[in-house]
Amino acid sequence: MKYICTVVSVADINAAREFYEDLFGLEVYQDYGKNIAFTCGLALQQDFDWPVNLPKEKVLKKSNNAEIVFEEQDFDGFLNKLKEYPDVEYLEEVIEHSWGQRVIRFYDLDGHSRLTDKVNGAE
Repeated sequence: MKYICTVVSVADINAAREFYEDLFGLEVYQDYGKNIAFTCGLALQQDFDWPVNLPKEKVLKKSNNAEIVFEEQDFDGFLNKLKEYPDVEYLEEVIEHSWGQRVIRFYDLDGHSRLTDKVNGAE
């Protein structure tokens, strides 16, 4: 068996694509209109209920049962860029752990939880 990608539901594929390309610097690998795959293994799906055969009301926002994790070397620069998105909802302020890791958790445009981190001294 081979892992292919993680697919997340989005309401507006164009807005979500712009968000991930601009904020995280992701690059599109495949674009099928309502489905976009990035080179990192993350994919976005508009109208998620249709391919997974679920009623629309079963596709939840802010379920808080998963995180998509990104590591950023310029953490402070990332925080400044994140401020350009006034509608982003934060789950907490920046946390710095005793081992030097700094993290920020927030929801993307569709209510998916994100964790971006940097370990001090990491290359």
